[in-house]
Amino acid sequence: MKLKSLIKNLKIKEICGKTDLEISEIKTDSNCVTKGSLFVCINGKEADGHKFIRQAELYGAVAVVCERKLDSALTQIIVEDSRTAMALLAKEYYCHADKGMKIVGVIGTNGKTTTSYLIYKILKNAGVECGLIGTIGTFYGEKFIEPNLTTPDPLELHRILREMKDFGVKVIVMEVSAHAIYLNKVAGLNFEVAVFTNFSQDHLDFFGNMENYKSAKLDVFKNNKIKYIVTNNDDAVGRYLSETYKNCVTYGLDNPSDTFAIEIKEKKDYYSFVINLFDCIYDVNLYFKGLYNIYNAMAAVTTTSLLGVQVEESVSGLSKVKGVDGRMECVFSGDFSVYVDYAHTPDGLEKSLNALSSHSDRLICVFGCGGNRDVDKRYKMGVISGKLADFTVITSDNPRFEEPMAIIRGIEEGILTVTKKYVLIQDRVEGIRYAVQMAKPGDVILVAGKGCEKYQEVLGIKSPYNDKDTIEEILRG
Repeated sequence: MKLKSLIKNLKIKEICGKTDLEISEIKTDSNCVTKGSLFVCINGKEADGHKFIRQAELYGAVAVVCERKLDSALTQIIVEDSRTAMALLAKEYYCHADKGMKIVGVIGTNGKTTTSYLIYKILKNAGVECGLIGTIGTFYGEKFIEPNLTTPDPLELHRILREMKDFGVKVIVMEVSAHAIYLNKVAGLNFEVAVFTNFSQDHLDFFGNMENYKSAKLDVFKNNKIKYIVTNNDDAVGRYLSETYKNCVTYGLDNPSDTFAIEIKEKKDYYSFVINLFDCIYDVNLYFKGLYNIYNAMAAVTTTSLLGVQVEESVSGLSKVKGVDGRMECVFSGDFSVYVDYAHTPDGLEKSLNALSSHSDRLICVFGCGGNRDVDKRYKMGVISGKLADFTVITSDNPRFEEPMAIIRGIEEGILTVTKKYVLIQDRVEGIRYAVQMAKPGDVILVAGKGCEKYQEVLGIKSPYNDKDTIEEILRG
């Protein structure tokens, strides 16, 4: 593809050099540059791509997109923001793969994965050819791609969109993280529906404070074209959206909403309730634990109905979904039960523990917190587990480059304000083993924080590990 065609939609400050050049591929890593490449200089947290222009030139780059004029003979396309340019370049390079497909973006602190999966499964049940991109992986047809990031980087994202379009996908459901919005990964994408689940504390290591974190999430509603916004009217930020944007459709239990549920009854393995969806009344059996999953379900059926699925089919499809990998997943049910859940925020852990408390004689919580991430939530999650669990095993999650016991002590500070019914076990496998061995008939164990993750990250190395596999191995003896 010619460079002049690739850059036609960029906001360009200055062009230095010829644009009638053939571009073989686009690269952001100078180590991966090959002959004929367009090198995009990204100013990242760890390194500034502008400093690697010599290496890119040596490896065969013919042009560079950058934010300032460089000492280089390469053709230079100088832009205001390289990240936004990268997203628009990727869109052009893959020939506007998103055009003609309906894209659903799911935004929020908690519930993105479950809501996305429910939308995806309802669409499939209705016979719609669809794809899913998110934390548990990428799915379309019979293909599965292992997850790397919640929202892939632009080149990977648009490559996937192109593959899906060529396959015949009509609707794409994707999780959109706050990081992805902040880093302009979804710049230039148009959403048929943008779903907002909720807002609570997370990622303060990156955003610094809650206001910055909230602003990042809200930016997608300001900067991207969105036909419908489906928003949680019981969440303060969700209500802000419904009060600000006229194209909002709301769901909720406590505040007047377009979609709501009544006659909610909690059974052993599911909820039964009556859903009012666009003034149509339907009985629903939802095979998920936790009241918060009723919110996810309402968001999902509202979205699929806006996408053209008959309301009856949306509700029917909802009742056929039996769970999401690593999301409040029952791994063992016998004299006692063991659940795995991705809950890794204060709000998420609180909701998960509350969901299980009424089903247990004694509730045991096993969890840790990730290293090099939001330090403030460690104390808070310790307090929450101390209050809601009858016993807590504090262990490691992904310590990354931090000392594991330092993270554990941070959680301990919180739990000590409430109770002394806990134990510290650094090794996660041994922590889970301790919980299983202490379990008595009627107990429920929640292993929280990692969900379906298949690795443990220590000192930059991701070693194979999975909570569910660990639990099953321990139970086998």
